[in-house]
Amino acid sequence: MNKFIFDMWPFLDKAICKIIRSATRPIFDQYIGKYGIESIDFGDLTLGTLPPTLQGIKVYEMQEKELVIEPVIRWASIANVTVNVKVHSFKLSTQLLDLHIMLAPRVTLKPLVPSFPCFANLCVSLMEKPRVDFGFKLLGGDVMAIPILYQFVQEQISKQVAILYHWPKVIQIPILDGARGTFIGETVNSDPWVWHKWIAHATFIQGKECGATKKPIGILRVKVIRAMDLPKMDLLGKSDPYVKLRLSGERLPSKKTSVKMSNLNPEWNEHFRLVVKDPETQVLELQMFDWEKVKMHDKMGMQVIPLRSLAPYESKLFTLDLLRSMNPNDQHNKKNRGKLVVELTFDPFREDNSTPAVISDGEGNVSIKRDIPAGGGVLLVSVENAEDVEGKRHTNPYAVVLFRGEKRETKVIRKARDPRWSEEFQFVVDEAPVDEKIHIQVRSRRRRLLPFHNKESLGHVNINLMDVVNNGRINEKYHLINSRNGKIHVEIKWNTV
Repeated sequence: MNKFIFDMWPFLDKAICKIIRSATRPIFDQYIGKYGIESIDFGDLTLGTLPPTLQGIKVYEMQEKELVIEPVIRWASIANVTVNVKVHSFKLSTQLLDLHIMLAPRVTLKPLVPSFPCFANLCVSLMEKPRVDFGFKLLGGDVMAIPILYQFVQEQISKQVAILYHWPKVIQIPILDGARGTFIGETVNSDPWVWHKWIAHATFIQGKECGATKKPIGILRVKVIRAMDLPKMDLLGKSDPYVKLRLSGERLPSKKTSVKMSNLNPEWNEHFRLVVKDPETQVLELQMFDWEKVKMHDKMGMQVIPLRSLAPYESKLFTLDLLRSMNPNDQHNKKNRGKLVVELTFDPFREDNSTPAVISDGEGNVSIKRDIPAGGGVLLVSVENAEDVEGKRHTNPYAVVLFRGEKRETKVIRKARDPRWSEEFQFVVDEAPVDEKIHIQVRSRRRRLLPFHNKESLGHVNINLMDVVNNGRINEKYHLINSRNGKIHVEIKWNTV
């Protein structure tokens, strides 16, 4: 079992971190706009290279149709979790690192049934108080180095975890579809927050490809039509509302409508397109704000729409009651915050069933050309890695992708001549980019107080998109222009709707 966990850990690390990002995003969003907070996001998020280990296992034979297991788990991780908070234009960072955990849970699989995975529910509780140790840095200083505070935090963590999960208290997780339907079937229609939380924590348990990067399968067309009966937010006026929208599970910036000044019943009729990767689990998150010239924009309300409620190619109109938060226990949700009217259409990508045409010039040279469907689609650009890149003053490479005036950047890899990014970017366009090029540049950046020599170019390449549109995809390594030996590996795909 320990060998299995060790081999799987690099993939489990990415999958668990992805779920953490998805589950905490709605929580972070609730605090944006309050207390001067402009943004909250993860910087680094990794559980480290060392997986938990099993020190021993007890298995109990029961008369009932259930299996009881008590493993002893020890985890001396080198986790690194950094949360960046921007308050009044000042950036604050907190860091959790070197997490050590020792716990003895009781895991009960019940009832046992003759259907895979052969148990309907997973029940977990702790048989003793867990032992937890970690480092916590605030503004670069190790807070846990203070002896009194360290002891207090240790005791509080063990106490609070024991209150929630110490035997005989049990957390029960439904596994089989039938059990899952009982869990969310009656509440998803009336409370989308329950559905959203279920997806966030149950995706990993259900094994829904959480470790794999899901590919785009369609486009969600959103028309923000109007809002009605909005509350008055300004002291000497009405409200200046605008709407932000994004899909869950994405790290892309939210899209925004225009601001309607001094209007409690605004009409927008503005259109947006979002790339969908998993319509069964993703939700559209809508937030309304009151624009302010000086202070932070006030949050007026929010709502979510599960994409699973949409039928392909059919437009559906939603009139949504705005809520303060998606927490079903929030008493402020009883207050009338107005309504938001939107129209959604989910357009899956076409399956490429076209037959390529073989064209000959009569001299033995042949080329392959595929019919290009009319209409728009999504250009997917995956920047995989670079080789032999080197700067004159520093080599901290990152890639910049430019297309139709839009700019995307990968993360910076410090002190690396062969950086690996494996990052994908999406460009939604109205028509096939047959006669266009995409510009990709590798740059180096370092942090310095003085603005001299902070950035430099390590090479670039211009890629003609004709072959991408004709063939559906390209996967090539390109020599970087203005680089001695540098290469960059890029995969580009074209999907039509």
